[in-house]
Amino acid sequence: MNDIENTQNDPDDVNAAVTESAQKPAGEPDPFVVLENLQLENAGLKDKLLRTLADMENLRRRTEKEVADAKTYGVTSFARDMLTFADNLHRAIANVPADVRAKAEPAVKSLIEGLELTDRDFASRLERYGVKKLDPQGQKFDPNLHEALFEQPDESVPTGTVVQVIEPGYVIGERVLRPAKVGVSRGGPKG
Repeated sequence: MNDIENTQNDPDDVNAAVTESAQKPAGEPDPFVVLENLQLENAGLKDKLLRTLADMENLRRRTEKEVADAKTYGVTSFARDMLTFADNLHRAIANVPADVRAKAEPAVKSLIEGLELTDRDFASRLERYGVKKLDPQGQKFDPNLHEALFEQPDESVPTGTVVQVIEPGYVIGERVLRPAKVGVSRGGPKG
């Protein structure tokens, strides 16, 4: 029995068995290390792919917004310049008194009607490109849309109400192209 115990617990035999199983050919890497490295590389590539996809989605959204803004606001400078023309045309029509119109010769009446038609047509063309006229008469003063030129004492309307429009304002899309120049009430009930 002593011999059996000696062979089972012989340290040299145990070391030889461990050494045999651990020895591999010198050029072959450990498969567990290779697998772990591949898993790390796979996780890194997956992360890189997800980041790239997110960046591409953000770029796509940003580009869509820029294209939409360019379509909406691309005519801003031109439209702002055309507002002076619209104002002058409207002033020309408004400065013809009603009694002069009634007594005018047919050629002058045709000219006035042509100016009115041109004014309406021009306003509709501006609207087609997203330019809308602001008519704040009777509305509460909004500093984002209106420019107050003066205050007018008026107790019949709430304080801060637009009581007179000196020059109409215009917006394009959601942006103010030109604020309306207005007179605002003062002295009435708080509104």
